[in-house]
Amino acid sequence: MDDQAKVRALVARSLKKRRAAERRFRFFGFSAVFAALSLLFLMLFEIGTIGAGAFRQTYLKLDIRYDSQVLGIKAVSEESLSFANFDALVRNALKREFPRVTNRSELRELYRLSSMASGYQIRDRLLRQPDLLDKNQTLYLLADDDVDMYVKHHSVGRLSERQKHWVEILQRRDKVVTRFNHLFFTSGDSSEPEQAGILGALMGTLLTLGLTFVLCFPTGVAAALYIEEFARKNAFTTFLELNINNLAAVPSIIYGLLGLAVFINLFGMPRSVPLVAGLVLSLMTLPTIIISSRAAIQAFPMSLREAALGMGASPMQVAIDHVLRSALPGMLTGAVIGIARALGESAPLLMVGMLAFIVDIPKKLNDPATVLPVQIYLWAGASERAFVERTAAAILVLLLLLLVINAIAVWVRHKVERRF
Repeated sequence: MDDQAKVRALVARSLKKRRAAERRFRFFGFSAVFAALSLLFLMLFEIGTIGAGAFRQTYLKLDIRYDSQVLGIKAVSEESLSFANFDALVRNALKREFPRVTNRSELRELYRLSSMASGYQIRDRLLRQPDLLDKNQTLYLLADDDVDMYVKHHSVGRLSERQKHWVEILQRRDKVVTRFNHLFFTSGDSSEPEQAGILGALMGTLLTLGLTFVLCFPTGVAAALYIEEFARKNAFTTFLELNINNLAAVPSIIYGLLGLAVFINLFGMPRSVPLVAGLVLSLMTLPTIIISSRAAIQAFPMSLREAALGMGASPMQVAIDHVLRSALPGMLTGAVIGIARALGESAPLLMVGMLAFIVDIPKKLNDPATVLPVQIYLWAGASERAFVERTAAAILVLLLLLLVINAIAVWVRHKVERRF
């Protein structure tokens, strides 16, 4: 009995230690998950707090007189408006708000309250409505980025004390309004923060990723299917598999150097176009898709493969009608991982010239363009404080795009998934 009691006591102590170890393991695991999620939410909160201001833009409510003499035109046409002095209309409107400002240096400070884009806004309005010539109209014109930062965050920036005083007077007169910044989503890049938008970079990203998916997904699936289903196991296939695994670990900038040497220098393709960017990202993404597709094919039950062969199906029919359909959800998962990696890459694209300053919105694969990661990089290095907001807002758009891509992939996978 004494021996049995000792054994029970020993087992009890052992179980107590094991349970304590399990509790510690669960605690550390939960703490790690909690810390990771806390840091993630903290990062998203910080980015969202900074970037929220970019979705609002400050406008000046000014009374504009389309004076034909000031403009230097007699009739409205595209040719005549190209030489018209629209900036003078903005300056005259500001002088009417502050008639006591007559000193030349003070006038220069007063004129800097409005954006350089204000003249273009007036031009576009007059071109759409030619009957406004020699008439008055109240317009909401873009404010300068320093005025915008002061109104939204009371950040002085480069504003002088006089400019701050004028802005406060305009606010008391209800001449300063803050609206949704539609230009951020409908315009391309600009050296002026209040005019800068992400549409050009977004279109470049969609064109680049679209080409990447079209090129690498069918190619990667076909390569994986050949290696797993048809290729003989010999030294060549072993060498091929080894190199595919090695290529998946190659730094992305190496693919950029490859694209620079082959596509641009050898084939003479233009720089800073989605066509070259898509080819480079396809080479980078292809090994990831091949590896994930092979893993999905290897998960197909051998019993089902043998059953299909026993029923008279050919190896090609087994591979296409059974193996491929079953493995397609896993292949899509690998494709999403590869596309998500490509979406956030900037190093290989910098090597093929996607760093260029592009104002126009790309519409074709050979149009000059940039992509969202590079646009974020450019804005992050800009000197104006207003670009900090736009950098954070562009990051939010990039994360949202990644979320949409993953949601589409989950939906497609759910549709094509077959359970065995």
